Amino acid sequence: MLELRPGCECCDVDLPPDSPDARICSFECTFCAACAGGVLGGRCPNCGGELVRRPVRPAGALARHPASTVRVVKERGCVAAF
Repeated sequence: MLELRPGCECCDVDLPPDSPDARICSFECTFCAACAGGVLGGRCPNCGGELVRRPVRPAGALARHPASTVRVVKERGCVAAF
């Protein structure tokens, strides 16, 4: 089950579970659409994987399986690594 992390690893902008602006890689590294499409060029700086739109969990399922509250933020922001 996806963690649905609460913020962008680059800029720490909030990404609520229903955000259409969240992007993830296959390891669930999480970025906002602006960072993913901008400085990262659609690639995860951690693994080099493709960043895609994170699915939205339906409200009923979200109540049973809440989103993560753990924030992961890169100390120096993001730069394209690949």
